[in-house]
Amino acid sequence: MNDSHPGPIADARARELLARERARIESSLKRFERAHEQEHEGLDQHPADDSERLHEEELDLGLEDKLREQLEAIERAEARLSEGTYGLSVESGKPIAAGRLEAVPWAERTEAEQERYEGGR
Repeated sequence: MNDSHPGPIADARARELLARERARIESSLKRFERAHEQEHEGLDQHPADDSERLHEEELDLGLEDKLREQLEAIERAEARLSEGTYGLSVESGKPIAAGRLEAVPWAERTEAEQERYEGGR
């Protein structure tokens, strides 16, 4: 594949953005894993701390789920890059704005399509 991608950003830039985001997410997930291991090693906390700990764990699990979803979206974006369809909406085939891809390199839809998609969920 060459770097003169017909889409809104060049393949090399897309690879760079996706690799950077993959590294950020994987690093964050590793930090969560280490924190969970440390929490379970020191479970002799005072019972009054349990509700706070449970609340923090719920927040962490929500953040972890979001990071895992983003990682899966990055994997799909990497596949589209290999297939030559990166930067095109999976819904309509229309080009996704370069600014959107710079901000959210794993974007699968145009901004308007994404808003409709999220509104319908």
